[in-house]
Amino acid sequence: MLSINDITYRIGGRVLLEGASAIIPAGHKVGLVGRNGTGKSTLLKLILGELSPEDGETYVPRGAKIGTVAQEAPGGSETLIEVVLAGDKERAALMLEADTAHDPHRIAEIQTRLADIDAYSAEARASVILSGLGFSEETMRGPCSALSGGWRMRVALAAALFGAPDVLLLDEPTNYLDLEGTLWLQDYIRDYPHTILLVSHDRDLLNIAVNAILHLDQQKLTLYQGTYDIFERQRREKQALNVKMKKKQDDQRDHMQAFINRFKAKASKARQAQSRMKALAKLEPIADMAEGRVAPFIFPNPQKALAPPAYSFDKCGIGYGEKLVLRNISLRMDPDDRIALLGSNGNGKSTFAKLICGKLKPMLGEMHHHSKITVGYFAQHQLDELDEDYSPFEYVSRLMPDVPVTQRRARLGAVGFGANLADSPCSTLSGGEKARLLFFLATFHAPHVLVMDEPTNHLDIDSREALIHAINEYEGAVVLISHDQHIIETCVDRLWLVRDGTVKPFDGDMEDYRNLVLGRNPVKKTEAPKQVKPIAAPPKSKNHAATLITKIDKQREKIAVLDQALADHTIYREEPKKAADYARLRTKLAGELDDMETQWLELEGA
Repeated sequence: MLSINDITYRIGGRVLLEGASAIIPAGHKVGLVGRNGTGKSTLLKLILGELSPEDGETYVPRGAKIGTVAQEAPGGSETLIEVVLAGDKERAALMLEADTAHDPHRIAEIQTRLADIDAYSAEARASVILSGLGFSEETMRGPCSALSGGWRMRVALAAALFGAPDVLLLDEPTNYLDLEGTLWLQDYIRDYPHTILLVSHDRDLLNIAVNAILHLDQQKLTLYQGTYDIFERQRREKQALNVKMKKKQDDQRDHMQAFINRFKAKASKARQAQSRMKALAKLEPIADMAEGRVAPFIFPNPQKALAPPAYSFDKCGIGYGEKLVLRNISLRMDPDDRIALLGSNGNGKSTFAKLICGKLKPMLGEMHHHSKITVGYFAQHQLDELDEDYSPFEYVSRLMPDVPVTQRRARLGAVGFGANLADSPCSTLSGGEKARLLFFLATFHAPHVLVMDEPTNHLDIDSREALIHAINEYEGAVVLISHDQHIIETCVDRLWLVRDGTVKPFDGDMEDYRNLVLGRNPVKKTEAPKQVKPIAAPPKSKNHAATLITKIDKQREKIAVLDQALADHTIYREEPKKAADYARLRTKLAGELDDMETQWLELEGA
């Protein structure tokens, strides 16, 4: 059990936690959520003892081990396997002592304990974790010093998982993972035998891997049982109830105040007026739970639509210098395509994205595109390339040199950069604010194609939802590389797989890809099963029904996004064409949903 008791903590005069309490039962997997800057990472440091609270305390049972990912990524000459094995400190200490112990009784105790913790299969278990996080057998045997910073952080994560502490604290564990590593981690966390408290904005991770949500809001902690979607529904219901109660209380206050104002000077009513004044003073105000508005992302639509295709690739090969990374690419992209690039890190997704952006030229074959095509490019590494001394206002002034200052500020204000933030140097901006600025810069000139490489790393869940809305409202083509399965499923309609040195369409959806990555239910769609006799077809499997349920849930999510957009009545007045397109798309999706549900009912009745 992990207990957080009346914790109060402030930094720089700002209160992050005030009387915050929560009890997490042993074995629970809990997602810690809240807006960026509310203190989630600070809470983990308080639990670890790296920070001391002003008041309150955290408690874990005596003897329980608390673990987390090391802040400094390993970078020495040790092999990856050696670093991960060292993550189990008890095993490492016992193995060292086993080499030096002389007392027969102590030797027996050591060997018994090593057997109890399955120490001699440790290397195999470490290899499984490293493999799941994307490392090859050859890389595992190599030194950490040969890896880049992001891959070293994966090694640190692997060591934390291998150590299997009683309480494991993880802070954004998917930030350095690709989609394949994220899918593996979802299953690993879900099946982890001990307690986990993890900070994450990955909606699918919070829906698949955890069984409770700890919400940090207004300096308080509230524990909700269930997945993130269940929490979100309960929170919205609670907010709606609170709004009703607050209105009722405000009406009651107004009524009491009106009575006091009217009769406090009348002798015959003075006592009643005094009584109401006391009651009004004791009336505890109901907090307004509505969280601060998330500034939208605004991606200007292309001024003029292009005739298809936007791009065509004919046996293209690309790479660096004389080294080919990808070859034999024969694909077509239309001006309204929404494409996600799938494939493990290192397979060439970013290389292909650079080809589309014009940063690389084909080494083989041919690439054709419209002569007037423009491309907006967002990549995480660009956060480090922002001029730290420049402010968002100075960046927009470069792009709008001949317009009044008021127009520049209005353009920035529309995407969340108010007066103070607009004039702040980039060195003082948070990761999410820098990402928002990069989106603004990448889309400023209304490109025909928007290429986004890991766009969600520094965005909280609400900001990710705002990004999804912006992508779905954008009328140009989108090419997306992301480890966030939710944004892929809600924004794209085509999947291209980057693997085995080429890029090809993936015949399936994200659930099919998940099964492929995790080695589950492999389906050979090009080969029909051989049957000796053409007898009645065998009944559909339960696995097929489960897959269909997942597809139904995702279809409902897409319809819900459209319903939310169509619920805004201004769309019919200001953008009637878009409203009509959304309505037609909703009708199409609803028809597909009916077909899916009919199939599921048939399977259940089989």
